[in-house]
Amino acid sequence: MTILTRRVIFAQAWPIILGQALVPLVGVVDTTVIGRTGNAATLAGVALGVTTVNLIFWTFGFLRMGVTGLTAQTLGAGGGEELRALLLRALLLGLGLGIALLALSPAIVPLALSLMQVPASAAEAAHAFTTARFAGAPAALGFYVINGWLLGLGRTRLALACQVAFNGVNIALDVLLVAGFGLGAWGAGIGTSIAEWVALASGLWAARQVLGPGWWRIGRRATFAPGAFRRLLSVNADIMIRTVALLLLFTWFARAGARLGAVPLAANHVLMQFVSVSAFVLDGFAFTAEARVGAAIGAGARAALLRAARPTGEFSLAGGLAFAAVIAAAGPWLIALVTHDPAVQRQALAMLPYCALVPLLGMPSWLLDGIFIGATRGRILRNAALVSLALYLATDTMLRGWGDIGVWIALLASYLYRAAALGVALPRLVRSVDAA
Repeated sequence: MTILTRRVIFAQAWPIILGQALVPLVGVVDTTVIGRTGNAATLAGVALGVTTVNLIFWTFGFLRMGVTGLTAQTLGAGGGEELRALLLRALLLGLGLGIALLALSPAIVPLALSLMQVPASAAEAAHAFTTARFAGAPAALGFYVINGWLLGLGRTRLALACQVAFNGVNIALDVLLVAGFGLGAWGAGIGTSIAEWVALASGLWAARQVLGPGWWRIGRRATFAPGAFRRLLSVNADIMIRTVALLLLFTWFARAGARLGAVPLAANHVLMQFVSVSAFVLDGFAFTAEARVGAAIGAGARAALLRAARPTGEFSLAGGLAFAAVIAAAGPWLIALVTHDPAVQRQALAMLPYCALVPLLGMPSWLLDGIFIGATRGRILRNAALVSLALYLATDTMLRGWGDIGVWIALLASYLYRAAALGVALPRLVRSVDAA
């Protein structure tokens, strides 16, 4: 196993960082185009639509996270034919779930939006955007699998190429359909869905680059091996519960803003774009930790696990400090860039100091997530997320009289709760790996 240095870590992490920086551009571009062409009600509708789609689609985010850890461990244990079989069985699972989501979307969309308590003024935009996004459900879930597999292999440049293809198409279609053809919230949603199909196609191309033509020609017995399939499902079940808990947390955050009115909801959504960019970029180091920790566990090497955790932690801390400073300094200009609505601008500026603290306080939980995902310790991730959600809901309830300030303080506290819950379990994880 290669000795890890900061240079090696950064060489693996920088393509992920660039790719991850592009991920939240889906929401940023949708928000900016709508924010510059529509009003607060339309922007609020898209905000709730984005939150709803993220809640439903990222319920299946285990397809990315579980596959990354399993792939890295398979690689650390020697790789072989199982790398092909793992990709194929996970891809079949992801596409099947995506097709089911698409088929059920006429029932899911109105139910989900009713639970979000969408303001009447934003209901039409929210429904149009969310319905359009479901057209990309099979592609989105299929790409989760391929992206996780590439990250687990450490093929970060191929993962970056797929992300660039997705975002390039998404930006072009958003500008064309919304700003050019005036299709509003539906145009933003359908543009993103088309881009998701492009991402899936680019991911299949990347798999071919790694495995060669005809890589999917694997026997049914290898693909559906009972033990391997059970492991895929069991690891993913715990990570799914963890993901749902975190999505419920962020959905509650959006609903807390909606409870205060369309302007606070829209302002919080604008600020959450900055949070998303910082979180996704810093996840570049967390994803590197996933791959390295998974390989170390597959090889039974405790020293390699510790070497993976330390430099990724140092880079994450530096990144958290940098993003906090950038958001605080450039926030007013960025807010004006994203939205022209004066009321939304004023509210976002008032909440900017709290937003700037998120990268610094959230960084430990993001890195620890990566370590435990790479170790495929789904139960620990699940329990930490459930504890964090429960404490967050209690905190938000206690601070409800503080208005939007209370909404943001509760969110900041949630990151600390999750980091503490994962941190307590870290020594046990290290002791469980053989010293080698």
